[in-house]
Amino acid sequence: MNSTKRFLLMVAVILITAGTVFAGGGAQSGGGSTAQQKVTIKVGDNWGASHPMAAALDTVFKPQIEQASGGALTVDIYHDGTLGNEADLWNGVRNGTIEVAIVGTPMNQEYPTMMISDWPFLYRDLNHAKNVWTGPIAEEINKEFHQKFPTVYMLGWGPNSARTFTSNKKLTSVDDFKGQKFRMPGNPIHVGIAENLGASAQVIPLGELFSALETGVVDGQDNGMVTVISQAFYEVQKYLYETNHIIATLEIVVSGPFYDKLTAAQQKIVSDAAKATAVKAWDDYIKSVDSDRQFLKGKGVTVTPATAADQARIIQLIQPLTNQLFAEHAWAKPLTDRIKAVQ
Repeated sequence: MNSTKRFLLMVAVILITAGTVFAGGGAQSGGGSTAQQKVTIKVGDNWGASHPMAAALDTVFKPQIEQASGGALTVDIYHDGTLGNEADLWNGVRNGTIEVAIVGTPMNQEYPTMMISDWPFLYRDLNHAKNVWTGPIAEEINKEFHQKFPTVYMLGWGPNSARTFTSNKKLTSVDDFKGQKFRMPGNPIHVGIAENLGASAQVIPLGELFSALETGVVDGQDNGMVTVISQAFYEVQKYLYETNHIIATLEIVVSGPFYDKLTAAQQKIVSDAAKATAVKAWDDYIKSVDSDRQFLKGKGVTVTPATAADQARIIQLIQPLTNQLFAEHAWAKPLTDRIKAVQ
């Protein structure tokens, strides 16, 4: 090959290489996505759009991410179990078919520390619960959670609700639990509470609960007033006993393979939006309790607040459950003591 041909070949190679680099969109930072790449974030929950956690997804999570990313990230939200029940959402995030989900504790059998979300009579009030789950303790558990589930990140802890009991049968005192059938979430704390109070427990997915109440498969259930409203349980329940036995949380979980492909800047956008969503949901939930109570009364539901004496009696009746939990889980006493100390 003469020198002229060799020179022309070198020029051609340089031009082709340069074109490839520029077509590739530039260097990446953080994960695998470029800043120019359009990414859709599919978000699923099991709540009606009026639930504070679901509403905060619409008013905070989606607009904050889309605005901060300049449209590079778009958020599609599917409420009310559209993408499946809680187990479906959790599995979807774990296997990467759903980018983000709002779940309770379907993973508590694999990672028992998540039972802390349903620990009975743990907080002084709702503001105390908010301070715990928007503070350092939440961040510590988030890190442990990712170590246990490497394909999932936990980015925020919002409110489920202060749980109450409802029933079609009379339920205005502790004695009224005896002989009743309650739908309870599938974890030993909820099931144990119902049984210690003299009731029987049946695990039914939230999406099937309205029908179960309407047809008498169960007499009642335990959820916060906000959920009783968002799921329209007041249409098929006559009594609400405001025990506030658990202030439960909902977790914002993100698929690891999806999150790891984002740039560092995009990861921060998603993480910041999750934290802001949780704070907004807590604030809105705390403000909603009094109006929710009045709404249910207006719908003909007999609402009976548990007195301090009622709560003390419930605590005494469920003491065997609490003792068992402390005996079975070495983490439980130190963690509950730390939570109780949060100001």
